[in-house]
Amino acid sequence: MPALRLFILLLSFSLYGAVAIAKPVTEMDLRKHVEILASDDFEGRAPGTEGERKTLAYLESQWAKAGLKPGARGGSWYQPVELVRRGPKQASVQFFAKGDKLRIVSDDILLVGRDAAYKTTKLPSIFVGHGVNAQGKVAADVNGKLAFLLADDTEFLPSDMKAARNRRTALIDAGAAAVISISGEQFDFPIYRRALLSRPTSWTARDKRADIEGVVSPQYMVALVTAAGGDWDKLRAAARSADYAGQSLGLTVDLDIQSEVERISSNNIIGKISGRKAGSGAVVFMGHWDHFGICRPEGEEDRICNGAVDNASGLAVLTEVAKRLGKAKLDRDIYFVGTTAEESGLLGARAFAADPAVPLDQIQIVLNVDTVAIAPKGAKVAIIGRGKTGLDAEVEAVARKMKRKIEPSTDANAFLQRQDGWALTEKNVPALMVGGAFADLGKMEAFLKTDYHGPRDEVVETLQLGGAAEDADLHVELGRYFADARKFKPKKAEKGTGE
Repeated sequence: MPALRLFILLLSFSLYGAVAIAKPVTEMDLRKHVEILASDDFEGRAPGTEGERKTLAYLESQWAKAGLKPGARGGSWYQPVELVRRGPKQASVQFFAKGDKLRIVSDDILLVGRDAAYKTTKLPSIFVGHGVNAQGKVAADVNGKLAFLLADDTEFLPSDMKAARNRRTALIDAGAAAVISISGEQFDFPIYRRALLSRPTSWTARDKRADIEGVVSPQYMVALVTAAGGDWDKLRAAARSADYAGQSLGLTVDLDIQSEVERISSNNIIGKISGRKAGSGAVVFMGHWDHFGICRPEGEEDRICNGAVDNASGLAVLTEVAKRLGKAKLDRDIYFVGTTAEESGLLGARAFAADPAVPLDQIQIVLNVDTVAIAPKGAKVAIIGRGKTGLDAEVEAVARKMKRKIEPSTDANAFLQRQDGWALTEKNVPALMVGGAFADLGKMEAFLKTDYHGPRDEVVETLQLGGAAEDADLHVELGRYFADARKFKPKKAEKGTGE
């Protein structure tokens, strides 16, 4: 009889422990984190600021209390990510044709230097059309020249050269001293201008730039080519050819460019839950901690872009998931990664992918959590990355056990390359975003057209956290499933496509 009582006592303790670990995440659980991370005191969480320091200190404290240990190299919580931010300051640009100084009537030109100061004379210029041919190769002789590049894509361009930035990099690799994009229908000059004036950030390790880069409007090109005695319409028409090899404009240019160049030391934060079975792989939860910081000039009523939905809400979910998994005894290691500079082009995620805390071929799944405070309770579960990993059925099975309905379409894949998981997908690692926020794209688009990336993305009474709480519970169970070597037995073919 005593043995039976002991068995019942142990069973009761076991069941109690399971219930405690699986305690549902509440809206209040999430809201308390969002209120801190998106408060004015955190100044919008810009990389390299006091806001970053406070954000990382808060996450380290919360994750350590949850039972996580430092997961970066050398027993640290932090993975350094060196960044550089550049913006235009002052520019003197003077074109010459046959030795004669040209007077251009349009001032639609904006240039930024790789370094703080750049000066040169008699730099020859060339129009390169779309920059590469149908094979994705630079056909023009751009070495030591200023290359004018059409920013819009066209039918003959290979898929990896549709983006102007990739064609710009190809021209730099071919020796172009300067690359100036010509804005077009897809992105007009005011959009490019705003982007450059915002002082975009690059990851120093992949900071491949020409001495000078910038943008001009089509109207500027008309004025420039006409002043030199050419015909812009004929040049533009010739560039439609799939084997276009560029054409000299018969111009030289004197440049004296002053730029704002700021070096920023930032960090990813990485926590780890060690699994029981060494070598059985790892599960990675990821979400970006950064936002735009103090994003409005002095004198504005509200200067801080707090980033409550994007992405304090995602960090809140990660933290509550960590609390429920932190002391669980699962087979596989579980990593929690808070990335920097997502808003600048997934830079922290790319740094993690380039130097991961766990070998990439050991990662069974990456679950990225971003902008989750959108959907109400009862939202369907959408998958960003559907059809890319071979894991859709596994994810859906876990969701159905939690009585969640599934959004079967691939509509959410429109956001595939706009979130941190893409940096891992590019490395052939299975990465997904799972939850209700992207199941109703109408609600998501409404947010993107209003509060997104502005001072109004802040903590308000009506902040929608019902769906986020359900998504947090879902991620707890996904973590349990994929970290259990008995339940999830990966097949080699299930790794990401790396498209």
